[in-house]
Amino acid sequence: MLPPDNHVHTEWSWDARAGSMARSCARAIAAGLAAIAFTEHFDITRWVVAPKLQATLRVHAHLVDKDDHLRPPPLDVGGYLECIERCREQYPQLRILTGVELGEPHWFDTPVQRVLAVGEFDRVLGSLHSIRVGGDAWIMDEAFADYGPDPLHPHDTVRAYLHEALRMVESPAAFQVLAHIDYPARHWPHRAGPFPLAALEDEHRAVLRALAGSGRALEVNTRLPLAPEVLRWWVEEGGEAVSFGSDAHAPAAVAHGFAAAAAMAEAHGFRRGRHPHDFWVRRG
Repeated sequence: MLPPDNHVHTEWSWDARAGSMARSCARAIAAGLAAIAFTEHFDITRWVVAPKLQATLRVHAHLVDKDDHLRPPPLDVGGYLECIERCREQYPQLRILTGVELGEPHWFDTPVQRVLAVGEFDRVLGSLHSIRVGGDAWIMDEAFADYGPDPLHPHDTVRAYLHEALRMVESPAAFQVLAHIDYPARHWPHRAGPFPLAALEDEHRAVLRALAGSGRALEVNTRLPLAPEVLRWWVEEGGEAVSFGSDAHAPAAVAHGFAAAAAMAEAHGFRRGRHPHDFWVRRG
């Protein structure tokens, strides 16, 4: 049996235009999953939107304010929870977990505490999508672009990301899982050569060491295959649990790459928990 998909977005996430909770449930069942968690975006960060990028925006252009920043809309927690209940009734054979993906939760303690108080979330992901440069927040999707922040070298951009990830992990922010530690690799520019994983081993290990010490889990995000070195470092730094997430923004992507991800986790000593919806834990 495949592990649960603990990182899925639907129509309740502001950037999941093709999302559908009901169709994601159907896809999960077809893929052989016993459980799925819908972790909708809760983003407070206002990202810089460079003029060159604004010219290409279509779907999200209305979210850009007069100061050239994109402000994500709030999560409709009430509507989301009602949809969860409808899907639980429609798909009783699937364990459907509630969840939320907190963007930069260590920057916004009060709003985070408020949203967590509204509903009981089974899965709470902590995500870093941004770095701060010159007082502005740049989303990593744009940080490497020629119109991105200046004058950071691509290697230094990843280093800045990992330093901020360490601050997030060391904070008291209320999240269970560190999502996509390899987020910068999704947007790494080909012009800069191979992604500098080995050169940034110390920075990765610092984040993983702090994460293990906090008792949180590391996400094996399958949007890109996680480098096996990162999972090895996680074990060596004392990590005890992993969570699997497709980061799907459309139903077809649910459980994408899970067979390979599960095999890699097993090779590093992680096994299924007591229940099908549990995190995988390291044994022996």
